[in-house]
Amino acid sequence: MMEEKRVPITLYAEMTPNPSTMKLVANKYLLLDDRTVQFDSLEEAKGFSPLAEALFNFPFVDGVFLSANFVTITKTDNVDWDFIVMELRDFVREWLSNGKDVLVMMPNQDQQSEKAEVEGKAPRKQFEPTDMDGPITALLNEYVKPAVENDGGAIEYVGYEDGIVTVELKGSCAGCPSSTATLKGGIEQLLKSNLEEVKEVVALSE
Repeated sequence: MMEEKRVPITLYAEMTPNPSTMKLVANKYLLLDDRTVQFDSLEEAKGFSPLAEALFNFPFVDGVFLSANFVTITKTDNVDWDFIVMELRDFVREWLSNGKDVLVMMPNQDQQSEKAEVEGKAPRKQFEPTDMDGPITALLNEYVKPAVENDGGAIEYVGYEDGIVTVELKGSCAGCPSSTATLKGGIEQLLKSNLEEVKEVVALSE
């Protein structure tokens, strides 16, 4: 029987502006097509991401965000990164080296809405397409996305209505103390100065 070829994976840990999250950057792509996905519980990850499911088995893992070439892990408040970062890094590196699945299926909006209803959360608001979608997405992709990804997070355009742009913050940006300032100071200013129709930018409330 031929042994499966192990791919040499390097993985380094990077602190993010959010003290509860750590970004683990790999030397290979984990997700293709600019996709990102956020899981906030083991239940959410089940059937979609074997890697996230496995990470939630650690008692101190509170959230898993997957992007192009990194995993951002949110920890619980009762343990310090110094005690767990090596263990998590080694675990993820082994997982990738063995060629195990990171994501087998992308959760779609309907599944997330159904899940929200089951968990008693308000379903995600649906926005109608508008002429503003293209210009807003272009500005976010060019000016905001690279910086946010650098910090271990992601920003996703949700919709536009009556002068208000709704975005979703994921990964280290979700729940980060400085993300509100970034949202209002940086992103809102950028969109308002380029698109006179934009009056305000808000984050999708959890």
